Amino acid sequence: MTRTSQTTMQAALVEQFGKPLVLREVPVPVPGPGQILVKTEACGVCHTDLHAAAGDWPLRPTLPFIPGHEGIGIVTAIGAGVKAVREGDRVGVPWLYSACGHCEYCLSARETVCAEAEFGGYSKNGGFAEFILADPNYVAHIPAGLAPRDAAPLICAGITTYKGIKETQAKPGDWIVISGIGGLGHLGVQYARAMGLHVCAVDVDDGKLAHAKRLGADVVVNARDGDAIGAVKKATHGGAHGVLITAPSLAAFKQGVGMTRKFGTCVLVGLPPGEFPTPLFDVVSNCITIRGSFVGNRLDMAEALAFAVDGKVKAEIELQPLSAINSVFERLERGAVASRVVIDFAAAS
Repeated sequence: MTRTSQTTMQAALVEQFGKPLVLREVPVPVPGPGQILVKTEACGVCHTDLHAAAGDWPLRPTLPFIPGHEGIGIVTAIGAGVKAVREGDRVGVPWLYSACGHCEYCLSARETVCAEAEFGGYSKNGGFAEFILADPNYVAHIPAGLAPRDAAPLICAGITTYKGIKETQAKPGDWIVISGIGGLGHLGVQYARAMGLHVCAVDVDDGKLAHAKRLGADVVVNARDGDAIGAVKKATHGGAHGVLITAPSLAAFKQGVGMTRKFGTCVLVGLPPGEFPTPLFDVVSNCITIRGSFVGNRLDMAEALAFAVDGKVKAEIELQPLSAINSVFERLERGAVASRVVIDFAAAS
């Protein structure tokens, strides 16, 4: 095992839920058997990081912890027994940090719901740090030619939207609604177009809808219009075959079901607080499928990255230093981030 000569690193830690992150110098972790050490080049900032830092979800992370689950970097040290990666490889440390590998879900390529799954930047320290410990069996392998800053959003936002579109089971030539044109949705529009789908983009912000149009959306609808559901049904000739809800909004969830064609599928990836207001009569009488989609498996990851290598999908990013993380969080909280912020470690070094 090769060890880095650096013994301390800068990291942004959650020390109290609901409080600003604290920048500290902490020891560089040492990989044990079956682990690798990754020197971070870039790390995307996701809305899930806000939930983690606020302690919003029932099973909270153990304090203190380092958020961030879109970390890209170079493998600098390898623990005993590691064969899946080599020193010098560029990898991503995603939300799915590891899983058991032998339960019914892991064996059927549904490892994201494994009962023993660990999650990067949540139950395991993540990418808001100069180095990350990782499980080599679950890292993303970043293709040559894809820059770290461009790859970072794809290992969470990219795979989440790509998998969500697959879960709608929409076929080339079908209509899909992408609801919420932010960090996930702007990628969803691109993936859907690359997959041969007609795209109807829905948002409450006319600026984001104009953005969706530039990215290739066939139709845009403002969700605040008096009859947004009717507008979508008219544009898609009866409703979309698939609807992907990326917006963390209960109103968007309810609208999304209404925008779904008979026998269509509405897929939920956003996580707003509260109970989902399901219109049961419409769901039953129109034979609508409502499906949750949770990130994606390792094959989905490779496919999502391949679209980017081919130039069909590109995250629109804003670079910031780690020192700006609290201002980035504040902007993300109030919806003032157009697409995706990426923490740029390479510039700092």
